[in-house]
Amino acid sequence: MVAIVGFLMIIVIVFLLLRGLMSPIVVLAMIPSIAALILGYDPVTIGGFIKKGVETTMGNGILFIFSVIYFGILSDTGFFDVIVNFLVKKAGNNVIAITVATAVVATIAHLDGTTAATVLITVPSFYPVYKKMNISPKILLCLTGGCMGVMNLLPWGGPTARAATVLEMDATTLWHMLIPLQIIGLIVNFVLAVLLGMLAVKQGAGMGKGVEDEVDEKATAEAEALRKPAPYLVFNLILTVALIGILASGIVSSYIVFMIGLCIILAVNYPNQKLQDKLIKKNAPAALIISATLFAAGAMVGIFEGTGMLTAMAQALMSIIPAPLGRYIHVIFGILALPLGLCVGTDAYFYGIMPLVMKVGETYGVASLSTALTMIIGKNLALMVSPLVPATYLAIGLTNTELKDHMKFSIPPYFVISMFMLILGIVFGIIPL
Repeated sequence: MVAIVGFLMIIVIVFLLLRGLMSPIVVLAMIPSIAALILGYDPVTIGGFIKKGVETTMGNGILFIFSVIYFGILSDTGFFDVIVNFLVKKAGNNVIAITVATAVVATIAHLDGTTAATVLITVPSFYPVYKKMNISPKILLCLTGGCMGVMNLLPWGGPTARAATVLEMDATTLWHMLIPLQIIGLIVNFVLAVLLGMLAVKQGAGMGKGVEDEVDEKATAEAEALRKPAPYLVFNLILTVALIGILASGIVSSYIVFMIGLCIILAVNYPNQKLQDKLIKKNAPAALIISATLFAAGAMVGIFEGTGMLTAMAQALMSIIPAPLGRYIHVIFGILALPLGLCVGTDAYFYGIMPLVMKVGETYGVASLSTALTMIIGKNLALMVSPLVPATYLAIGLTNTELKDHMKFSIPPYFVISMFMLILGIVFGIIPL
């Protein structure tokens, strides 16, 4: 009964999100609550589940409020105009050069293994370029998420560290086995960047065709008044690099970094209380929507884990696997890893589902290490397309893209990348059958 309700809940949530029939906030908070009521939990208990889940997202929610407003105000200063002009000058009319550059920056930016930092480095920098050249922001999100998903296999990335913990082995040792797969994934991502660049050209992308030119022509006096001269932009660059560096170092809580950063950028660029309030109100709506959606996702995770639906669903999946396929259970879950990664939080996936799959696999002679290798790949590729991952909401918020549009566009290529990595991993003997 618990497993059935869990599967139905996931189906309804995915359906509603993909069809855009309800706000993600409503879907992620309401549907799991209804599922918990059906299972017989009283409102007080459900409230406890929700509280526990939301508490895990609190830090990220606060981070998004301050970081989104920060980058909104940074844009108001005209900071990104410099980046736009530089990249457009270097790329000329070459749309493919822009998409490949996106993949390069996203790959390098994720060397620290921090999803929020990668999004904050890549997306705000390229989004104005994409607008100016009339390239769909869905391509920007797809390339950023794809490169991030492959680079997140680094030992200091969350998934590899969690899998190593379950395996009771060193994360670096596990990563050494994943390096060939990581290289394959990056190659496929760069091929994808070229293909998406070609797709953008077919859709009419190119220099001077985008929204940005129209906006510049009709720029209001108020918008022009907000733009700052070069000395301020240099200061803003130094401040932004410093903030991201501190964020990557982890020496201070991430939300504190942008809380202080927001105060500094406002005080230096716009030392006027009324103007500061006006700019905060201007940029606050997007930040609040992202954070509210994140908190709703936290409620879902809390209910999902508190009711035991996760364990019940995993056990149900195990029971329907025919005995002859038991020796291939690691490959089966390698294929299912991305779909599961869309619906299950990182901790629940690695500490809940993976140990169960490993246990069942051992009964069929499948080494736990082999199971871990296959299950890491697809889950990582779901990193920035899952409605349960905070970075997803940060990215779509920065590009004004609907979650359903991002999922529809990015999931197919992510699945192809994960299959390339899985199949070649088997061919090269990294993942034994």
